[in-house]
Amino acid sequence: MGHKKIILNFAAACIVNNEGEILLQKRADFKDAWGFPGGALELGESAEEALKREAREETGLEIKIDKLIGVYTKYFSVYPNGDEAQTVLIFFRCTPQAGHLTSQKHETLELKYFKSDDMPPLFNKQHQDALADFLSGRSGVFR
Repeated sequence: MGHKKIILNFAAACIVNNEGEILLQKRADFKDAWGFPGGALELGESAEEALKREAREETGLEIKIDKLIGVYTKYFSVYPNGDEAQTVLIFFRCTPQAGHLTSQKHETLELKYFKSDDMPPLFNKQHQDALADFLSGRSGVFR
C-alpha cells in the first residue's frame, strides 16, 4: 500500500493492579514514549480477542476485561516511517489475572505500573483522552 492513508483499528488495555496503579508500556516505535498496551486487530478477530492476545504478547499477562471505557475514532497518527492513519481505539479497563511482566524488546522497552497522580506523558492525544476519561470515572465514551 505504500504510504497511502488508511484506517487502523486498535484495542488497548488500562490494566489496573490491586494497588490501583496503571500499567504503561514504554514504546519502541515512538521514541521511547509511554502508552497503554494494545495493538491492531487481526483479520477475523474481535476486539476482546485482540486485546487479550496483545496484552499477553506485550506484557506477559493474562487479563480479565472489566468494562469498556470508550471508543476513540477521530484521531490521526503519523508513524516514524511516515505512514499516516486514522486510528480507531477501543479502550478497556482490565485486571491482571495471571502471568508475570515480561516485554518483547522489539515493541516494548519497559513496562511499569504508575500511580494515577504520577503518570508520565502519553505518546498521543488518543491515549491522553482515554486516560482522562478513565481517571474521571467515565465509561461508554465515544469520540
